[in-house]
Amino acid sequence: MKSLASLLLLSLLAAAPSTQPSGALEVRAQTAFTNGQYAMALPLLQKLETQYQGNADKLGPIAEKIRVCQTQLQQAGLIDKGGPPALAGGPRKPHEKPADGKALSLTIKDLGNFDYNADKGGNIPADVTALNGSTVKVTGFMIPIDQAENITQFALVPDLFACCFGQPPQVQHTIVCKAPSGKSVSYYPDELQVEGKLKVEEKKDEGFIVSIFEIDVTSVKPASK
Repeated sequence: MKSLASLLLLSLLAAAPSTQPSGALEVRAQTAFTNGQYAMALPLLQKLETQYQGNADKLGPIAEKIRVCQTQLQQAGLIDKGGPPALAGGPRKPHEKPADGKALSLTIKDLGNFDYNADKGGNIPADVTALNGSTVKVTGFMIPIDQAENITQFALVPDLFACCFGQPPQVQHTIVCKAPSGKSVSYYPDELQVEGKLKVEEKKDEGFIVSIFEIDVTSVKPASK
């Protein structure tokens, strides 16, 4: 999975546990589907399909939308035909925890340089988990979460260009960035460098893993060219 501006906006970032009724879930699924956010819409539609078993009027349209989502994601190479999301595989370079008082500088894809099973979770490499609490400097692009101005939370993603084509980034290639209490930042369309304390933790929304990385931000500035 790659990036998608509106898609990722809340695909990976509505991280608080929810007890919304199926009506709210249906609205979220329909909104994602209408916006072409197929990677976000698919698991929501599948959950609705389970909830509406026995209701033929509901199941027919939901099944058709599931089919469309699966077709679009297959064509984008984000899932294998008839199977779960494909994992990239291949060797990776383990991370070294920075010394106290030092910051680890890297890109988002360097940080998330591992295959991650976003369906089941539990397979974050030990060297990545060991970075929890470390200070990092990560480069990427901003997608506001809460509002367009006076932004207190935003997603940091590797590439806004891919966002325009409805392809969300993988969970390990998205970072939820949170400004300090009472602080906010302005929207910036170009590449940023975000510094702060990294949190490594699987967070779920309605049973689905939506994020594994967060940064408590201490600095946001344009990335060096």
